[in-house]
Amino acid sequence: MNTPLRRLSLVVVTMFLALMVGTSWVQFVQADALNNDSRNVRTLYREFGNPRGPIIVAGTPIAWSEPVDDAFGYQRIYAPGAMYSNVTGFYSIVNGRTGIESAENDVLTGSSDSLFLSRIQDLITGKQPQGSSVELTLNPAAQQAAWDALGDQVGAVVALDPTTGAVLALVSTPGFDPNSLATHDTAAASTAYKDLNAAANDPLVDKAISGKTYPPGSTFKLVTAAAALESGQYSADTVLAAPDVLSLPQTTATIGNYGGASCGSGGQTTLSDALRVSCNTAFAQLGMDLGADALREQAEKFGFSTPLSIPMKVTESYFPPNEDLDPAKLAKSAIGQQDVRTTPMQMAMVSAAIANGGKVMTPYTVATVRTADLDVISETEPSVFSTAISAGTASTLRDMMVSVVDSGTGTAAKIPGVQVAGKTGTAETTAEQSPHAWFTGFAPANDPKVAVAVIVEHGGSTGNEATGGKVAAPIAKAVMQAVLGQ
Repeated sequence: MNTPLRRLSLVVVTMFLALMVGTSWVQFVQADALNNDSRNVRTLYREFGNPRGPIIVAGTPIAWSEPVDDAFGYQRIYAPGAMYSNVTGFYSIVNGRTGIESAENDVLTGSSDSLFLSRIQDLITGKQPQGSSVELTLNPAAQQAAWDALGDQVGAVVALDPTTGAVLALVSTPGFDPNSLATHDTAAASTAYKDLNAAANDPLVDKAISGKTYPPGSTFKLVTAAAALESGQYSADTVLAAPDVLSLPQTTATIGNYGGASCGSGGQTTLSDALRVSCNTAFAQLGMDLGADALREQAEKFGFSTPLSIPMKVTESYFPPNEDLDPAKLAKSAIGQQDVRTTPMQMAMVSAAIANGGKVMTPYTVATVRTADLDVISETEPSVFSTAISAGTASTLRDMMVSVVDSGTGTAAKIPGVQVAGKTGTAETTAEQSPHAWFTGFAPANDPKVAVAVIVEHGGSTGNEATGGKVAAPIAKAVMQAVLGQ
């Protein structure tokens, strides 16, 4: 064989090998990823051609599929759309899927491995395949209360059952209408997505758990107080330095108290009273005394810096590393400012841990998955996420938080006949913007049924006059009352 033929043969063999390797790679290695890619039109036709399972709250569907006379076969319907939009997300021909629609897609479509026997049975009997239903943990009264109380303000509410971790309310405002994205009119769906993406206040961002994090402000004083109590060197009655103005080391900067107020007589106060009136100077000094390691370790025990899915991904909360913390920055971090960032979910977990004797239960939104024949495929069993603090520390913090609501900054969260524990927060952002308003707490204090966290961005309708006690505490009260049936 002459040289040109040998070269040609080598090229042909190489091309065949490349073709075989490429085909094998696509068919075997990439098959699952390609099949589940939301941009795969064949996947869309296959999924839309079968009834997708409903998403259910308290026995009532909030998302379901209805037969339609078009190429896809079934149309996804959401009602009431906006109030649950950050939970359900959307399932769209052109825009993919988010929320529960994404996180539980395999069971909603009936393609989950756990449904293998059901698929075999459908194949044998000739029955049309159907997706499974996903039953959520949400309390519709609490969800409605949170939605109504936030109103036109931008913010979020998370409510948890502190003893199980079940999510009772998960609201982000402004919401959006998932039906506008689920329409089979691809041009309209694309336009709706572009409009929502460009809209003010990020309606597509779930502010309760992901997409952005916030300075927690004075709600972080719960973490600082927990670190102090856990150290064994402090009690609720320990006297702390509480000057009207605290000069920060290695800088000309100072920290003052809200409105220039004094925290106690003679420049001193107790740890309990410092939390009750939310004394900035006392907690800033306490943070410097405890040190960065103690604050960070305590924050991480509550869940900071730890991945979490509920099953939607929760953005990790953040406490800065030592190299980023000089004494002045540490003082600011101890009162939830500087570079500390968190989600409403995380702050609800802090309150829930205190309510639950120090144990953080793993938050979850999916209670049960059932087949179309109502057979249970899976049920979520409560599990311990971490032990954040001792039972003794939790008891002390609970009493301190009760004083916040009884006679401190959180009196707007009082519920007649119910003892409420809480902590307010007013988190500074930039000089040009009003502070965020926070509240986190639980009720009843002696037998907790609900833990809650509320944020209202930039003070909501109150603006520069906003405080956590004035703006966020009444929202938390409404949600707790809804859970307690009041």
